[in-house]
Amino acid sequence: MTRIAEELDRRKAEIVLANERDMDEAKRNNLASPLLKRLRYDPAKLDESAMQIRSLIDQEDPIGKVLSRTELDDGLILERVSCPIGVIGIVFESRPDALVQISTLCLKSGNAVLLKGGSEAKRTNEALARAINEAIVGVDPCFEGSVHLLSTRDEFRSLLALDGLVDLIIPRGSNELVRSIQETTKIPVLGHAAGICHTYVHEDADVPLAIRVCFDAKVQYPAVCNAMETLLVNRKVAKDFLPKIASEYERAEVELRGDELTRTIINAKGATEADWATEYNDLVLAIKVVDTLDEAISHINNYSSHHTDAIITRSKEVAERFMALVDSASVMWNCSTRFADGFRYGLGAEVGISTNKTHARGPVGLEGLTIYKWKLRGEGQIVADYVGENAKGFTHRRLQ
Repeated sequence: MTRIAEELDRRKAEIVLANERDMDEAKRNNLASPLLKRLRYDPAKLDESAMQIRSLIDQEDPIGKVLSRTELDDGLILERVSCPIGVIGIVFESRPDALVQISTLCLKSGNAVLLKGGSEAKRTNEALARAINEAIVGVDPCFEGSVHLLSTRDEFRSLLALDGLVDLIIPRGSNELVRSIQETTKIPVLGHAAGICHTYVHEDADVPLAIRVCFDAKVQYPAVCNAMETLLVNRKVAKDFLPKIASEYERAEVELRGDELTRTIINAKGATEADWATEYNDLVLAIKVVDTLDEAISHINNYSSHHTDAIITRSKEVAERFMALVDSASVMWNCSTRFADGFRYGLGAEVGISTNKTHARGPVGLEGLTIYKWKLRGEGQIVADYVGENAKGFTHRRLQ
């Protein structure tokens, strides 16, 4: 990992130049504004990648950890031990920094990775892949091929048919991309189809705190999947809170779309049914006034993508009810949805965020890239001794 960080720093000028060329071409092709923001990989982004790598270096080795140990009987010991998943295929759009995060996470967790980035980031991804491969092969030639960049869509489509060779697919991109992959492969798919995140401002909310948090959740970086897309406000606080937050949003040039009651309080465009189910990835926000906590929870569970949802309240009891009943990978109390991130969660980095209900949910870091196997050590024991009239019994004693 140290060699990768050093190599990225050594090749900084080359990588930044490649990204500038990608950015110029993307602008000529009228790439959407949110994707342009994700595509940019300037020196500050490179430094951020290096920081994430250093954080990953400090993470405990996730492979070979004994997760549990049980004595089945005298001299018969069962262990559950972490191991790599195997070969992982990952497709991602626009964000070159994702290539660095994914590659380093897969390497540290003992997995090989096949990467397909968006064509809009072709030069940047190629420069990053060269740097990473030169670093890892320089450490040990056996790493050759463990990080491989696919060139074309056809290569990735072919990959989806290799269910006997590829163990997991992780898509990072649009709703349409994720669904198309899920429908065309037998390989397990881990990811999220959209990031429709909510913040609910309860009737007892600290209004200055709510303004600060809700502004950050929408404006700090709107082009990512953990940015807030819908703001729910309790009717009892709406007349106080909405004009104040609307003023802040106006300065940030956020387009507001509100339900009928919202529009009686502030100036906003009319929200349609489609707005509640839309991931804008831009400075656009849907707002709805609700009467109760349970109405907010019901709305979120109906329209949320089960990614990240937050509540602003002074009440621990209310917050705990919200966090228990909202069915999302991350639920938050009095803080911005933008915290839903592998680096911020202390995972080092992330290969993506999963809304699946499988072995990994939320930001997927090192632990989410491992699975486990059972290891049973005996001294000649046979099952026949444990069945029948005079069967031996199991102790099933948990061991340290």
